[in-house]
Amino acid sequence: MEKTNKAKKTSWFKELKAEFNRIIWPTKERIAKETAVVVICAIIIGVIVAVLDVGIQYGIQALVG
Repeated sequence: MEKTNKAKKTSWFKELKAEFNRIIWPTKERIAKETAVVVICAIIIGVIVAVLDVGIQYGIQALVG
């Protein structure tokens, strides 16, 4: 029984290595561009949320006060 378990593990690791060799890894330039896009989108969404928050806050204060 031990031999079959070892064979399965070895086979699993060989298959894992084969899968990693098939992966198309992105270039540094692509990672940099995509990171910049994510950061810019996060900043834009943050500004929109902040403006809406301030607007709603002043609107509620105007209604209550």
